[in-house]
Amino acid sequence: MATIAVIGAGLGAMAAAARLAVAGHHVVVHESTTTYGGAVGRFERDGFAFDTGPGLLPLPAVHRDLFLKTGKEPLEKCVDLVQVDPAARHVFADGTDFLLPNASRAGVVAALNSALGAGAGDRWGDFLVRAREAWDHTRRPLLEEPLWSDWKVLAEREPYPSVPHKRLLRTRRAATLAEVGAWELRDPRLTGLLESHALAYGLDPRSVPASAAVLPYLDHAFGTWYVRGGIRELARALYERCLARRVEFAFGAEVTGIVEKDGRAAGVELADGAVTGADFVVAGVAPEVLSRLARRSVVRSAGEVPAQRATTSRLTVLLALRGGRPEGAAHRTVVHAEDRDAELELLFGPSHGMVARPTMTVLRPDDPGLVPDSDHEAVTITCAVPAEPDWSRAESEVFDLRAEQLIEAAERAVPGLRERLLWSEVRTPADIARTTGAQGGAVPAPALAAADGRWLHPSNTTALPGLFTVGGWSHPGGGLPHAGMSGALVAGLIVEGPEFRGSQ
Repeated sequence: MATIAVIGAGLGAMAAAARLAVAGHHVVVHESTTTYGGAVGRFERDGFAFDTGPGLLPLPAVHRDLFLKTGKEPLEKCVDLVQVDPAARHVFADGTDFLLPNASRAGVVAALNSALGAGAGDRWGDFLVRAREAWDHTRRPLLEEPLWSDWKVLAEREPYPSVPHKRLLRTRRAATLAEVGAWELRDPRLTGLLESHALAYGLDPRSVPASAAVLPYLDHAFGTWYVRGGIRELARALYERCLARRVEFAFGAEVTGIVEKDGRAAGVELADGAVTGADFVVAGVAPEVLSRLARRSVVRSAGEVPAQRATTSRLTVLLALRGGRPEGAAHRTVVHAEDRDAELELLFGPSHGMVARPTMTVLRPDDPGLVPDSDHEAVTITCAVPAEPDWSRAESEVFDLRAEQLIEAAERAVPGLRERLLWSEVRTPADIARTTGAQGGAVPAPALAAADGRWLHPSNTTALPGLFTVGGWSHPGGGLPHAGMSGALVAGLIVEGPEFRGSQ
């Protein structure tokens, strides 16, 4: 039995802890804050409750496997997991407004043909077929296997089988997600639908590879899911599973350094001066935090995948409303930007600003556990914003203004919103930075193939033997299913060693 020190109590770290404990190891989680969950937080006031991190659960099979492998009770016995249908409502500035059914290709094709004109849905359906091929090619190496030393094979090959496009008498294939939209979908609203999946992860569709087509495919193929009580309930269930497997938690225990002995990780130093020995250390922290703790770079070599530098964060506005949620209201509504080009230039360009009416996601859960009674509604608005290190100096002025603009724009999804508003709470990139330690409140995106490896994340092993990384800043990247898989990969690498080849 080995002793394993885990730094941080995010979902990826707890996933690794639970799996390692089941394998017979003594696991101690050191968390600097007073609670578990990391970015999966919760805000409560006056009988209202809100998720402050992700609001929906993609690819629930990852967490079903986690709970199956770590205890007798499956995931559905620990949380109330429900499929969201319709999957989403989309609202455009030109008045186009449509609902997309959950996990139904035929239903989505019919809905888009009806809303956007004959042929539009068929083009989207053809795109999904190609996106599935990209998913089939990248699922194992990008989600289920450790990142091998030959990772450049993933970096050099574009798995998305884009259709040839003739331009200036030459045949070209789409290299970016934006080109997929422009050349294959040929409708600005379909392009907006496609690009909204990238923007939800803070990705610029003009620069991310065409392989990002897997992001909308995940929604289509595996459905959109919600945990009653909020995604925070998933964190609670995982924490309780860890306790049941005898994982120890030390809250308010800030790790200030990683102990090295005989050329390998041998424990952690704490802010109170204590030193805790360990055979392995698992770090679920942002790259800059890890470098500070290790007192040096832990990237293996010049040929290794570098730490991905995310450039975006999230602005979240929590709204407590008088009046109950209307029957039939969509759980998720995507309100699209009025000016796509201006939004992308401001968000990803050198000026790093925020457009007044960005692409935003409005969540309206049908969940009595989030409101004081049936005469009230809890609504959450989120959008991508630049991750700037100095946001905190002017956050109250800048983000209060942006929050007001988001509320105004969200009335396209929730008519009469301002008249129903009791109060609002704004969660800024500075809040994310304080919670996660990520510079500027940056939020990691999932790993993507192609583009010379720019959208990959560093492997879970490091240059320091015995030190492993877990969570959104390491392979396979950000997002709830990816964090859960990082825990599975780290546990496998520790239990089985370098010969571990991933989940079966």
